[in-house]
Amino acid sequence: MELLIVGLSHKTAPIEIREKVSFSEQNMEEGVKALLACPHVNEGLIVSTCNRVEVYSVVPKRHRESARSEIADFLARFHQLPLDRIEPHLYYMTGDDCVRHIFRVSSSLDSMVVGEPQILGQVKDAFSCAANVQATGNILNRMLHKAFSVAKRVRTETRIATSAVSISFAAVELAKKIFGELEGKTVMLIGAGEMAELAARHLLNNGVQHIIIANRTYERAVRLAEEFRGTAVPFEELEQQMELADIVISSTGSPTVIIDRKMVRRIIKRRRNRPMFFIDIAVPRDIETAVNEVENVYAYDIDDLEGVVQTNIKTRAKEAAKAEEIVGSEVRQFTEWMRSREAFPTIVALREWSEEVRRGELAKTLKKMENISEADSKRIEAMTEAILNKILHRPITHMKRAAHDGDEGAVVETVRKIFELEE
Repeated sequence: MELLIVGLSHKTAPIEIREKVSFSEQNMEEGVKALLACPHVNEGLIVSTCNRVEVYSVVPKRHRESARSEIADFLARFHQLPLDRIEPHLYYMTGDDCVRHIFRVSSSLDSMVVGEPQILGQVKDAFSCAANVQATGNILNRMLHKAFSVAKRVRTETRIATSAVSISFAAVELAKKIFGELEGKTVMLIGAGEMAELAARHLLNNGVQHIIIANRTYERAVRLAEEFRGTAVPFEELEQQMELADIVISSTGSPTVIIDRKMVRRIIKRRRNRPMFFIDIAVPRDIETAVNEVENVYAYDIDDLEGVVQTNIKTRAKEAAKAEEIVGSEVRQFTEWMRSREAFPTIVALREWSEEVRRGELAKTLKKMENISEADSKRIEAMTEAILNKILHRPITHMKRAAHDGDEGAVVETVRKIFELEE
């Protein structure tokens, strides 16, 4: 048996292709069952995210090429697409490359944003779905559990996920440094820019209690407030409502400054000098630079955040190198197990056949020997066992060594042919 991956990702396919072959939560189980119906797929699971669709499978080595074609056809048929529409974007991996890839994917080393935490949960969900319909077996079960273990090692032994590498994550990181804890804080979102919304979402996920939304189009503010379970306020009440906010994220399309030093001084006075954190993600800027001169006020614009991001990207690159070493070590261990699996059935079959021959010949011989004592009978049996073990020692050792070196295929096949061992 051999591991086989057929897939596409953000590295090989544009979004308009990826979205057409993606599997939803609703049709994933149906997809896994259809995958398992492929004649040469013994085990299988599907990982589908916004950045990748990958089929992980276990197939017979001798039917590897047939299995590749079957899985590519399955992807096209399931999504009702011409095969030639997706085939140029597909990649194929076998053997050790599969193991390395799955370990890297689970550890977020193959992600668009290295170190992002979501992918591990997505792989776990994919595995759970496949296991629920009994699509996984000994090999995929062991490999996926090992992948989860490798991902845990990477996260605990490196700092690959500790540094923000997006503008929105950088905003959250800075807010944590200023306030320590974000539990119970209030955020004000001014405008409806995508990055501002994403930053607000991350802040809420980190314990922010409430969000206030001000937008020039009040109806838009109301819609966002429903999404964030917050409060929409008229744009005209901006200063009054800002007094309630510990964190202000601004992303409007205003051509001029909407928050200046005088306004912030009035607000901070009414707040009795409680700290405020301003994040200006607008271009041109919404917040006057001089706001930073007000005591207990911390203001950052998009260039400040970009500086944090670039520093953190360099940090992650160093940590990713450490993570790759962990993955490499774990891949070697797992592939040794896979190779030993290839030789093991043949070793067992050889021992069973040899033992059957030994017992048969021993029984014939003892039957012809009259008046033999029980002690002599045991001595003869022990001698035949010793002879058999010595004869088997070299071929078995050779198969094990070949498995360790990755050359087990030809050796195992030769042993099976010489001794006429059945599959």
